[in-house]
Amino acid sequence: MIGQRPNEMRTAARRVRGMGAARSGTTHFWHQRVTSVAGVLLTVALIVIVVALLGRSHAAVVQILGSPLVAIIMLLFILNSAYHMWIGMQEIILDYLHDDKFKFLSLLANTFFCVAVGLASAFAILKLSFGV
Repeated sequence: MIGQRPNEMRTAARRVRGMGAARSGTTHFWHQRVTSVAGVLLTVALIVIVVALLGRSHAAVVQILGSPLVAIIMLLFILNSAYHMWIGMQEIILDYLHDDKFKFLSLLANTFFCVAVGLASAFAILKLSFGV
């Protein structure tokens, strides 16, 4: 074609509109992959913490979970897991639900559920950490 580089792989619609079919799909793809790798590392850290807590008294568990380093690791695990869950369920809803009203309500419910789980879990860790 005239004016097109030989190895350029854009469709006519892409050249006109300036965006591909995916638009934000690549961003979600990479966020899902990055949060899954971070989730593996944070899960290993969480398992180490849980194994270290086995057989301890309630007071010792509360003291260890309230320490800043453990609290930060657990908060990172919670936030990463909630975000990963939100992205994953959003992709499933967008791929498999075809009724627009039900899709919108499902996306809304997914967002509220993930935020509620993340906030409730983070609140529990912060309450242990600050002793409120």
